[in-house]
Parts: sequence; C-alpha cells; structure tokens
Amino acid sequence: MRLKDEVAVVTGGAAGLGRAIVDRFVKEGARVAVLDKSADRLAELEAQHGDSVAVFAGDARSFADNKALAKLCVERFGRIDCLIPNAGIWDYGTSLVDLPEDRIDEAFDEMFHINVKGYMLAAKACLPELVKSRGAIVFTASNAAFYPDGGGPLYTATKHAVLGLVRQLSFELAPYVRVNAVAPGGVGSSDLRGPKALDMDQTSITSIPLGDILKDVLPLGEMADAKDYAGAYVFFATRSDCSPATGAALNFDGGLGARGIFQSSGGKELPAKLGLQGEAA
Repeated sequence: MRLKDEVAVVTGGAAGLGRAIVDRFVKEGARVAVLDKSADRLAELEAQHGDSVAVFAGDARSFADNKALAKLCVERFGRIDCLIPNAGIWDYGTSLVDLPEDRIDEAFDEMFHINVKGYMLAAKACLPELVKSRGAIVFTASNAAFYPDGGGPLYTATKHAVLGLVRQLSFELAPYVRVNAVAPGGVGSSDLRGPKALDMDQTSITSIPLGDILKDVLPLGEMADAKDYAGAYVFFATRSDCSPATGAALNFDGGLGARGIFQSSGGKELPAKLGLQGEAA
C-alpha cells in the first residue's frame, strides 16, 4: 500500500472522479477527509469505508467550510499529508455567442468561485498542516487547461487559471509543500453538473454520450473511467516516487495532444503490417 498511514483531504469527493480518488486512496492505505455538498452521498461513502473516512457536508466556495474540513481531518486523523481540490462544474461547452447577456456575471462568478476560488480556499485552509507534514497538493485540472473545445470560455478559463495556481503556489510553498495537477480528459461514471446560473445544475454529464463521441477522437480509442485516473493522484501524493515533482501538470487525457491532423491515431494497421492478426486486440 503506497499511501499507508498517509492522510488526505478531498473536495468534491462523494461522486465521480472525486469518489474514485477517495476509493483508491483508502485502498492504498490512506485515511481521507471528504467535503461534498451531498449529505446522502457522503453517508454512502461512510458506509463503505467506515473509520477510514471523515465526511463534511459543505460548500467548496466557503472558507469556513474548508477550515471546518481541515479541522475535522486533524481531529480525526491527526495530520494532513495531501490535499486534492477537486470539486468543480462544467459549462457544457456554452460558447460566448450563446451566453445569455443577463446571466454572464452570475455564471462567471459561479464557475470561477467553484473551480478556482474553491481550490485556493482549500489550499489556504490546509496550508499550516501541509507545511508541518511537508505534504502535497494535487489539483484537478482538465484537458481544457491545454486545448480549446473541452468546454466553453467560462470552463476553459477556469482550468487555465488552475494551472496558474499550480505554478504560483509551487513557487510560494516550496520547499515545504509540493504542488502539482492532474489534467484528465473525458471521465466515465462522472456526475459532473453545470452552473445554476445557466440552469445546468440538474444536468449531469451522463446525459451526453461522451464515450461514443471520444472513441473516434482519442488516439487510445476510448474514454477512461474515473477509477482509471485515480492512480495519477496516488503518484503525485507519494513521498517516495514523486519527491522531485512540483509545478507539474500531468496531461492525462488519452493522447489528445498526440492526435494527427487527419485522424486520431496512425497505428491502427500495426497488427496487420506486423503480421500479428489475432495476437493484438
């Protein structure tokens, strides 16, 4: 178990990618404090993991709630070794021309408050304990932090801002705290929602056949499930394997940056060309 006796804090940790991260960290031997807005899902998490988790129903946009989570974590587990700010919302690719003029201010504030301010507040709340433990912060970024069309201008701007936080905080918190990010692509088994300001808070990303869309876009040919991404967070959290890394962002998106101009991948005919028919699936 690579994280035996380590203690992590995860925001947005009761569903989708966050839940997969919590499940994997517990499997790796860590204890995890989780903030999420859904009390019901937090209860399910507690029922599954028992004393390995401590849960807090709250709002990632609230500094008081982030401080309460950090306090709960220390009271229950004695320390904080790793923080994973992960709570987020998506804009469903709403373009600038389609943004309603009378909702831009509200939608902008909601998106940035959750996807950016929430991350900074979590880091602020956990900072004293992270310095004491010489720990790590692992932000959830996105393929939209590197490329267009992973969202609209609101979402894409927030994820570029996350990279800015990684770079600035990796400087400010060195040498005591390592700061990195994982930038996933499409996530299977996610319940990602949109901003209430755009009437998208009850819309789940599962309403889009994202897997079917991405199978012809990604060089690797299929969208990863939430659990497939969780190992990258384990890597950045480990002290033995990742001690030199800070200020880094793992572009972990199925190869979007490696696709060709005319096709997603150039190796589809390799088994035939190498005489491996029937041996390579």
